[in-house]
Amino acid sequence: MRFLERARTEWLRSLGIGQQHLRESADVIFAIRAMQLDFHKPARLDDDLAASVDSVSFGRASMTFGQSLVRAGQVLVQAEVRAACLAASTFRPRPIPPGLFDACSDAGSGRTFPTRSTP
Repeated sequence: MRFLERARTEWLRSLGIGQQHLRESADVIFAIRAMQLDFHKPARLDDDLAASVDSVSFGRASMTFGQSLVRAGQVLVQAEVRAACLAASTFRPRPIPPGLFDACSDAGSGRTFPTRSTP
């Protein structure tokens, strides 16, 4: 799950959206609301893995990510992850700010981020 989280963070960063800056400037954070994982094969220590954001869909106050972890062309894990948009100051749901929504929806998905399985 850490690799999937890192891929989502790097996906946002690749769009020029840093989560700390988002929190400080727009009072926005994202919290995982739900996650469905399908484990197909195990990863092993020191495997070179690719964590990807395969698809993204949007609600008024949430984003749903399709993600996968792949080793040498084999899908090890597929995930559907729903992240809720919250006000950082209150932890209450809030709509995704229009500028953030536009940047994320224009960017699409299909980005892969290399990682290595470690303990």
